[in-house]
Amino acid sequence: MRILYHHRTRSKDGQYVHIEEMINALRALGHEVIVVAPPSADTEAFGADAGLVAVLKRHLPKWFYEVMELGYSLVAYRRLAAAVRKYKPDCLYERYNLFLPAGVWLARRFRLPMLLEINAPILEERSRYDGLSLKRLARWSQAYCWRNADLVLPVTQVLGDIVASYGVDPKKIVVIPNGINSDRFQANPDVEAAKRALGLEGSLVLGFTGFVRDWHGLDKVIDMIAQDPPESRRHLLVVGDGPARADLEQQARRLGIDSRVTFTGIIGRDDVARYVAAFDVALQPAVVAYASPLKLFEYLALGKAIVAPDQPNIKEILTDEHNAVLFDPKQSGGLADATGRLCADDLLRTKVAANARRAIGEQKLTWKANAQRVVELFGTLRTHA
Repeated sequence: MRILYHHRTRSKDGQYVHIEEMINALRALGHEVIVVAPPSADTEAFGADAGLVAVLKRHLPKWFYEVMELGYSLVAYRRLAAAVRKYKPDCLYERYNLFLPAGVWLARRFRLPMLLEINAPILEERSRYDGLSLKRLARWSQAYCWRNADLVLPVTQVLGDIVASYGVDPKKIVVIPNGINSDRFQANPDVEAAKRALGLEGSLVLGFTGFVRDWHGLDKVIDMIAQDPPESRRHLLVVGDGPARADLEQQARRLGIDSRVTFTGIIGRDDVARYVAAFDVALQPAVVAYASPLKLFEYLALGKAIVAPDQPNIKEILTDEHNAVLFDPKQSGGLADATGRLCADDLLRTKVAANARRAIGEQKLTWKANAQRVVELFGTLRTHA
């Protein structure tokens, strides 16, 4: 099958991971994938933002930037149409973005079966965190794209319910969570070897990966470690960087435990697994209500005892006391209490870690399985065309 893959993502972050892994998985299954995307999307270092696009977004009036986004759809449509004429694809796979109806236009014009991958309700997300100026236009754009794709692929059922609230037929909604590339996690060291490599031998490592923000709640973990007796072995390892890092490092210094907190800074994708391998307890301190967090699948693949919030999107993958220990995110001290339980109970930690590793195979949480599902969906659409 020849698949036209379209996205508007320039950041080299978790979004890029999803894009690259899906493309590679589709190609590994023997399908040809033609990518139409912003120029230079592959040239940035991992962890980089969107370059000039990010600068424009920060400095231009919101309404003007949003008009530019919609205007980009004309550019995208021309590139997509040129790709259709040159490569004659069988179908269109698009990663949803706001103010981007180009894919729907193309699918209608050339009668291509279209799958729309949805990772977030971007109108709601941007309204909350960045602010939107042209809200009516944004709502039209989001509803138009969601309703007019042949099938929409939200990453959680919670997100699927949001999609349905826009009038999308539930029969057109197929939930496909994020996944893992098993090949990246096959040849990593065991826990003790990983700790030795990082100078953490003898420690009970509490680990977190990703972009560190205030709402992740790592300050509570630092407070918890600060209350430990001097002989405690607990050490916080943060694999990543982010705007909350400086405050967290200052907090650790103020509490006199900076030697028991390590920040690695940005780590290349191929190196993340050997850091996560050192975790005894893997932290998913907070997550937005509709997300399918990539770090969760890395923790599962490496068989880590996971602490995560007890909320619907997380419970689509994790089960309390089986492959994780879940806590009430509204309860003060919930994260620290759940983490403390896993640290103190070796048997519980061993059990949930073993079940976590099995979850990948049992639930088919791999990019390869996701790609196979996408191919099957395209096959169904083409059969009924």
